[in-house]
Amino acid sequence: MPKYVIEREIPGAGKLSSKELQAISQKSCSVLREMGPQIQWVHSYVTDDKIYCIYVAPNEEAVRKHAQQGGFPANRISRIRTMIDPTTSE
Repeated sequence: MPKYVIEREIPGAGKLSSKELQAISQKSCSVLREMGPQIQWVHSYVTDDKIYCIYVAPNEEAVRKHAQQGGFPANRISRIRTMIDPTTSE
């Protein structure tokens, strides 16, 4: 199943409290439960003004539907083609 990186522009994201991040996470999980197991949230990275999320989904449309139903921005959705890490150099 394809993986995607979703770039969400959220000004001040890095200053969100743990309670606010928990509420966002709960909303996301609620929408995912409604959509079924074909789309999964892997994890996210919170930076100063953006949140980068990794999702497993059948297609970009499913990622967009999750964002719309959850009320989250999805400013850029990019399919992950491959992964590299330090072991790639060996």
